Amino acid sequence: MASHFSFKTLAILALVLALSVQGTLGGITCEHLNKDSCAFAVSSGGTRCVLEKQVRRSGEEVYTCGASRIEADHNLKDWIETDQCVEACGVDRNSLGISTDSLLDSQFTQKLCSTGCYNSCSNIVDLYFNLAAGEGVFLPKLCEAQGANARRIMAEIHSSGSVAPGPKSELPANYVVAPAMAPY
Repeated sequence: MASHFSFKTLAILALVLALSVQGTLGGITCEHLNKDSCAFAVSSGGTRCVLEKQVRRSGEEVYTCGASRIEADHNLKDWIETDQCVEACGVDRNSLGISTDSLLDSQFTQKLCSTGCYNSCSNIVDLYFNLAAGEGVFLPKLCEAQGANARRIMAEIHSSGSVAPGPKSELPANYVVAPAMAPY
C-alpha cells in the first residue's frame, strides 16, 4: 500500500513539474524566433508570427520576428511549420508580413489546393482560408475552380480593394494632375 501511495505521489509530482516547466518556458514567443522559423509559426498565445525586415542607417538589413494581430485556429498554438508543409504548400519562409497577394498567383493556389498541402498542412490552410475569407472568397471554392473560373475568382480578390470610379470630371483632356510629393 505504501508503494502504491508513493507511485501516485510521484506521478502527481511529475505532472506538476511538467506543467510548471511549460509555464516557465512559456512555449513559443514570436519575438524569440529566428528568421528561419518565424514565418507560418503560431505563438503559445495563438497569434501568428510575422517576419519583418528593418533597414538600419548603415543599409544593413535586419530581420526580426514579431507577433501579428491575426489569431490562428485554437488547435494550432505553439506551432512552427514543418519543412514538408512549406514545400508542399509552396510558401516561403522568408515571406515578410502576411498578405493575400500570393492567392493571385495561380501556381501558388495550385500548390495550396494540392492534396499534399490541403489535407496535411492545417496551419497554412487555416491562414490562407482566413485571408481568402477576408477578401470575400471561400477557399474551398477557389480550390474547386480551375482554369477560367479560378482566374475570375482571383480577379475578384485583386479588385476587392479598388474604389469605384467617381463621376467624370469636366477638366480639359490635356490637363495633367501631378503626383503629390512627400515632404522632406
